[in-house]
Amino acid sequence: MIAGEFEDSALLKVFGQAGTGFFAVPTVIAEEVVRQYEVQPIGATEEVSERFYAVSVERRIRHPAVAAICEAARSELFT
Repeated sequence: MIAGEFEDSALLKVFGQAGTGFFAVPTVIAEEVVRQYEVQPIGATEEVSERFYAVSVERRIRHPAVAAICEAARSELFT
């Protein structure tokens, strides 16, 4: 039975927190979701993947802050 379909991920997590069902989250934020919403993981899969894109009008990223964010994301998400 489907309890609901959500476009708002925070609302989805609140419903899961209330025991209405379960929801999927990216592994990279799983610890934070467990802490914040006081939920427990029930499993994991490597069969699902998600892509992240940084869109820029410049061919090369030159701004130091944007470059740092991109590098941190690469090291966190692709390790």
